Amino acid sequence: MHTGYLCLILHAHLPYVRHPEHENLLEERWLYEAITETYIPLINAFERLVGENIPFRLTMSLSPTLISMLTDGLLQERYIKHIDKLVELSGREVERTYNTAFQASALMYQNLFRRCRDTFYRYDRNLVQAFKKFQDAGRLEIITCGATHGFLPLILNKNAVRAQVNTAIELHTRHLGKRPEGIWLPECAYTPGIDAILKENGIKFFILDTHGILFASHRPRYGVYAPIFCPTGVAAFGRDTESSKQVWSSNEGYPGDFHYREFYRDIGYDLDYEYIKPYIHPDGIRIHTGVKYFRITGRTDHKEPYQPAAAIEKAATHAGNFMFNREVQAEYLSRLMDRPPVIVAPYDAELFGHWWFEGPQWLEFLIKKMNFDQKKILMITPGDYLKLHGCNQVATPCASSWGHKGYNEVWLCGKNDWIYRHLHAASDRMEWLAGQYYNADGARLRALNQAAREVLLAQSSDWAFIMNTGTMTDYAIRRTKTHLDNFIRLFNEIKEDRIDEGSLHYLESKNNIFPDIDFRSFAGKTA
Repeated sequence: MHTGYLCLILHAHLPYVRHPEHENLLEERWLYEAITETYIPLINAFERLVGENIPFRLTMSLSPTLISMLTDGLLQERYIKHIDKLVELSGREVERTYNTAFQASALMYQNLFRRCRDTFYRYDRNLVQAFKKFQDAGRLEIITCGATHGFLPLILNKNAVRAQVNTAIELHTRHLGKRPEGIWLPECAYTPGIDAILKENGIKFFILDTHGILFASHRPRYGVYAPIFCPTGVAAFGRDTESSKQVWSSNEGYPGDFHYREFYRDIGYDLDYEYIKPYIHPDGIRIHTGVKYFRITGRTDHKEPYQPAAAIEKAATHAGNFMFNREVQAEYLSRLMDRPPVIVAPYDAELFGHWWFEGPQWLEFLIKKMNFDQKKILMITPGDYLKLHGCNQVATPCASSWGHKGYNEVWLCGKNDWIYRHLHAASDRMEWLAGQYYNADGARLRALNQAAREVLLAQSSDWAFIMNTGTMTDYAIRRTKTHLDNFIRLFNEIKEDRIDEGSLHYLESKNNIFPDIDFRSFAGKTA
């Protein structure tokens, strides 16, 4: 008999950044870095586990924007150019670092980049198919997200919320071959009423931050260690603070260990300009290449050389520590409950590999230890849990989000509050268009679908987040304004029956997300 369940959830998401008109846009590198440092290392770890016949059950969300980028031909071609450059750079680095303290790291990067290129080609450049393979093999439960990661509590028009959810489910189903049973609410942001829209679309569960469950009405008997059912019957799972902090926190958690790789020291900034010039931005802007030779060392500017073998050993130790802590935690909680506790540990997938370089190795070690070194805790997904324990307390979760202070402040503050009056107006106008021209065809139908795309793209929570953090702020403002301007122009052309098909074709090719979008979602239509 298991004393508890461990539910690991990786939220894989990036904002939709695709610019055919710019060959070397810095923001497009977000995708290429995540592919190289997070998605492919995770895929390779899963492949090794399957090859060794080691069972595991994980939950991953693949956001619709990420799926769209991973399956886009233009971005796939650009990634090939990106990884080819890194393979070339790593070869030069192996030669340059010969007989130095950095040689082991240089060889490690050369192997990493070559494996990334091989894996990318092996899945015919479509990494969504890799994750689908693990889903179909019963190793992953893949859930969806909002269509463009829109911050749902701040989308006041309920039909616009429906459009975010319905559009996401349709794209997910087309690429993954089955409708998702769960959803990662963007930014874990919830307000009562959202669950009713999820219910309409067949969603059975979602994830909340800790306080969203703890402050539910009525008070949850088991805290975050069992889900609660909303009055609609949709289940809400709450994040366990203890397990999250151990992995998430760079101060108190594993990623801050002094043996691990230092993220902020990169040869793109450290090496001679003429040498590194072919591998940074063509305009001469120094950028992260992904080749980093130092370990965290300590809270000092002096950094010691990174030692891959020592870091791997530390990752194995930390995996064992995490497992032990969950065993103790589950054993204690099981005495207080009438069922095994479920410890929900959700993380941004990009933490693993990109920010915490050793994260994918830690995860692989953890899965192996969970199988060989203990019998008390079972790895499980939210869907698995609900099949085992279909009777749960009914309560209404508290309006909440994750992020600083936990109540929407990151996405609604003095730095970004100006966007919402425009987003509300666009949502209301799109709802009016959907009702007025419900049976449209021809060019008007195309224009209505593109107008819907522009509204959804403007609603992305990433833009408000970036405005708040102050990094790439100009880009976030420009994206918000551009999509709103595109929508306003389309709105007027549709209303006045003077659609500029040349301009429409340009927008369809540039902002080509959701090829099967149905603008009628904004009229309240659900699948």
